[in-house]
Amino acid sequence: MANVWKIARKSNAQLPLVIVIALAIVLVLLGKAQSGLLDRARVHITDMMAPVLQTVRAPVAGFDRWMGSVTEIFSVYQQNLKLKEENARLRQWRNVAIVLQGRVGRYQTLLHAVPDPQMNAVLARVIGRANRPFLQTMILDAGREHHALPGQAVVDARGMIGRIYLTGSRTSWVILLTDLNSRIPVTIAASSGNSGNIQAMMTGDNSAYPTIDMVSHTVTLHDGDQVTSSGDGGLLPSGLPIGTVAGDGRGGWRVALLADPGASQDVEILNFSKPPETPPATAQLPVEAAGLKPQALQPPPLPAPVVATPTPPKTVPKPISKPETAATDAPAADVDR
Repeated sequence: MANVWKIARKSNAQLPLVIVIALAIVLVLLGKAQSGLLDRARVHITDMMAPVLQTVRAPVAGFDRWMGSVTEIFSVYQQNLKLKEENARLRQWRNVAIVLQGRVGRYQTLLHAVPDPQMNAVLARVIGRANRPFLQTMILDAGREHHALPGQAVVDARGMIGRIYLTGSRTSWVILLTDLNSRIPVTIAASSGNSGNIQAMMTGDNSAYPTIDMVSHTVTLHDGDQVTSSGDGGLLPSGLPIGTVAGDGRGGWRVALLADPGASQDVEILNFSKPPETPPATAQLPVEAAGLKPQALQPPPLPAPVVATPTPPKTVPKPISKPETAATDAPAADVDR
């Protein structure tokens, strides 16, 4: 305290210091005596400054909100990226599900397309098409490892497409029914005017409608007659649906195929092998089957029975008595003669 007075005396500030102390005491007394006066003054000043505070507060609040949302913006951006990735994955799975659903439907139809349930079949997918070595060729993803062999029939859900002509370890090449080198024995279902099924040969000519050859001129075909494989030769199973008969407008007949090779994606390779034929008994074979004449199969005639002839009994010659001289001359002469 002594130092303060010394400083005040040195600076000639004794009077101001006394005034300040007096004002402080007065203010303390006024604050305790009339506290409501200061509150009213504070409220009055606040009311006067309210418009200014509101004007200043708007940009300040906006800035505060912007600063507070910066972190949220980055968080939302990261979540948006994750949602986009998840959406892309879901779309891929959706496409896969649609493809699998269609494939399952085709497989179910293929299982009903095989005429013989006991016939083994290999499911395969079409992985390519080529025009070599034939004009129309299909490539499958099944080969010898899947028991695919040349000559086997290839069908889809609608009917026969062609047959295998070349196999690799894991791929097969199919010659289509429409190819120029394709020849398939077929059966044409009997129509109302025919007495039985018609055997014919279906030949490709590189068009969409193979031709029908080797049909008897006495047979009348009709549009819409069903055409199936005949199974002649034992290379293909019989009864495979192929198409229907359609006229070409020039007096000839063609086959409108049921299957569309250009749209086929999933096919079946039919593992068909003709069962061995059991030869009938010898008595049931016709004579002409062996190229023999009917007399050749006749049993040889039995030898004639030997009849025993009785042997004549031995006759003991009697001793000849010596005749008289007169009587013996004549017989002697006869003997000499």
